[in-house]
Amino acid sequence: MSTATDMRDKYLAAEAAILAGQSYRWGDRQLTRADLSMVQAGRREWERKAAAESRGGSVGVQLADFSGAGCREHWGRNA
Repeated sequence: MSTATDMRDKYLAAEAAILAGQSYRWGDRQLTRADLSMVQAGRREWERKAAAESRGGSVGVQLADFSGAGCREHWGRNA
């Protein structure tokens, strides 16, 4: 199992645990052990990485060219 797949599975388990009631209330005080939205965001990220790995591709690394050469070629202007 890859790291991305393992991490995705851990986030799924954490999400299930939170949804099963990791929040407690005592009178007017409430304790929440984990932040559901943060766990869901992490799960989505690891799902994306696991999917990229299963396709044999990278996990989203891209290069940017800030030299301006593309703009000059596109607009026909000299810099």
